[in-house]
Amino acid sequence: MNKNLTVIVLTYNEELHLARCLESVRTLASEIVVVDSFSTDKTQEIARTFGAKVTTHEFKNQADQFNWALDNVSLAGEWVLRLDADEYLLPELAEEIKARIDNVGSSKDHGSFDDQNIVGFYLRRRVIFMGRWIRHGGYYPTLILRLFRNGKGRSEVREMDEHIVVSEGQTQTFENDFVDENLRSLHWWTAKHNDFSTRETRERIKEEEEHMEIQEDPLGSQTERKRWWKMAVYMNLPLFWRAFGYFFYRYFLRLGFLDGKEGLIFHFLQGGWHQFLIDAKIYEQEKGQSYKAEEE
Repeated sequence: MNKNLTVIVLTYNEELHLARCLESVRTLASEIVVVDSFSTDKTQEIARTFGAKVTTHEFKNQADQFNWALDNVSLAGEWVLRLDADEYLLPELAEEIKARIDNVGSSKDHGSFDDQNIVGFYLRRRVIFMGRWIRHGGYYPTLILRLFRNGKGRSEVREMDEHIVVSEGQTQTFENDFVDENLRSLHWWTAKHNDFSTRETRERIKEEEEHMEIQEDPLGSQTERKRWWKMAVYMNLPLFWRAFGYFFYRYFLRLGFLDGKEGLIFHFLQGGWHQFLIDAKIYEQEKGQSYKAEEE
């Protein structure tokens, strides 16, 4: 264990995944904080068997829940690692993080944890869908800032597509992966993405008017490039057609078809159907507004 690292996991009825997640960080962190949204299964019991500090808070969205933990839970670690319950670290990544913390000042290639200019680290996300690693379609590796100095990072205040943003300093990237692998059924997955589409619809309507913490930059980090592509390109394409175009781009141009049958299901549902559903809900709102205007 290392006294420098606190792991924060947000949960709600995660007895299926939580032990796997916590086992992957058991030897890495001296403090595990589980922020639970009043689970009705064995989530809290499992968390306590791993020695986690369990606290409860009503869930609004991921960003709000994580920022609440940063503001209201006493965190002992100098560094904070944020994970979802259905995510886990590969042993190679756990060892990489541990080595960087244990050997302060020893890395010549990547800098060191005692370098105060380094305040955050990007981790490489590997998505496993229906038992298959989704390697293509531009989906791997997705770089996500998940490890940061305590007090230097917060989540963007967004309902969807939120990212941790550091207040100052520099960031670097680890070489190994963490895994996002949800073991629930496709019925659950599509219901979840239906809910996501409603929240994303609200975000896209707000994005036209509000300032975002992560800026759009075609030459910036992966996150900044994706934000630029979304706001400057995708959002300016016609409703509905952009969903078809995005699926075509991912599945054919970015070789998503190489991910097999599972890849076809994933890229079509996540890159096509989900985006089309968002556009349909935007269109529904636009029609609702016009009907209201006509009534007035």
